Amino acid sequence: MHDNLAWAGQPLGGDDVLRRVEGHLTGWFGPDSGRASLTFLGTDPIEVLRFGPDSDGVVRYVTLGMAREPMTPADATVRDPAGPRAELVLSLRGRRDSAARALAVLASVPVVEGRPVVAGSGLDLGEPLWEGGRFTAVLVGEPGGLVPDVELGRGGPAGGDGEPPETAGGPAPVRFLPLLPMTANEAAYKRVHGATAMRQRWLDAGTDLRDPDRAEVDLS
Repeated sequence: MHDNLAWAGQPLGGDDVLRRVEGHLTGWFGPDSGRASLTFLGTDPIEVLRFGPDSDGVVRYVTLGMAREPMTPADATVRDPAGPRAELVLSLRGRRDSAARALAVLASVPVVEGRPVVAGSGLDLGEPLWEGGRFTAVLVGEPGGLVPDVELGRGGPAGGDGEPPETAGGPAPVRFLPLLPMTANEAAYKRVHGATAMRQRWLDAGTDLRDPDRAEVDLS
């Protein structure tokens, strides 16, 4: 299921990284059930893969292209080849294929705005995440809970037990960041009170964040 083979002296190119990420995703979720490709001015293509629905009716939309290059802050003078890499994951009960464009826009933020996307940050699209939706922003969740990282370690092949090789000095793993849809009011609350407080509101209300038709949580 996991391909951790990377040889010293042979750094992975962007296309190699994406092939590894796609193989990892299909090994984890099974074959994709559809995909879209979007390109914005000055950026490489971003694909959005659809997986599912699974037995619970949940569909996963996952970007493929954001991890092509490590994320680098706009004020950095040199791109760090060991910088963080990520792809985005949106989980919904039922298909909302029009969300592909929003996902591609959000995945292009590190290149277009020079702003790394990290857990706990809020990303405001300023328009519905999908057609007819009430959500216009997302809270970026912690990686590792849904899809394991893709190790891109260098220094030799993985050991016989499947563990990744030593990665010191090599590229960072690709992490999968879940996106939690927010209404405009929820996004404003998050900006004032922080990500932890917003998550607690959802938790206290028993909110199903995968429900594309859920009501806005009580923020009073």
